[in-house]
Amino acid sequence: MIPFPPARNSICDIQEGFRNAIHEFPTVISTATKLLQASVPLQIPTVVTEQNPSRLGTTIPEISSLLSPSLLLLPPLPKTLFSMMLPQVLLALRQQNITSVAIAGIESHVCILQTCLDLLKANLEVYAISDGISSCNKEEVPIAVARMRQEGVRVTTSESWLYEVMMDSDRPEFREVLKVVKATNDSTREGLGKLCKSSL
Repeated sequence: MIPFPPARNSICDIQEGFRNAIHEFPTVISTATKLLQASVPLQIPTVVTEQNPSRLGTTIPEISSLLSPSLLLLPPLPKTLFSMMLPQVLLALRQQNITSVAIAGIESHVCILQTCLDLLKANLEVYAISDGISSCNKEEVPIAVARMRQEGVRVTTSESWLYEVMMDSDRPEFREVLKVVKATNDSTREGLGKLCKSSL
């Protein structure tokens, strides 16, 4: 059996304080929950950050309720730095020999972009999950995505990335991930229409 690539999920700043401000916030939630649900059978570790939680609140319950303690590289991390690449995150990546990171969350042109740039500087493969990234102003999203592509980030979708991690339908984990994909079919289609068409 081909081994899974050493990949990691990054869930960036999906917090209560942003709930009514972010363009298509429910779509971001739906995509992030899909990634987290599929991470269990695939055993993909996750890092979660919270931007200035004393002002913006903690991670929303839709996300925090799905965080598997065994798959969290670190407890959810409060930060004031825009990038998720805190020293303890970089150390955890190195210790776990993680070479590939997928990122979803907010905001595309600030925390997501700066995290992607820092991950690239650390010589990691970076996947921006386009149906799981947004901003307060929807017009920021395609500009940020274009910059990410220009810098070498691999812009993809949640479903595409999950299948790339699996590589083979003969895996025993495939059926569990397929259940997640089928259960989120409608929300994925809707998310692609709302977030990805403006990212092309």
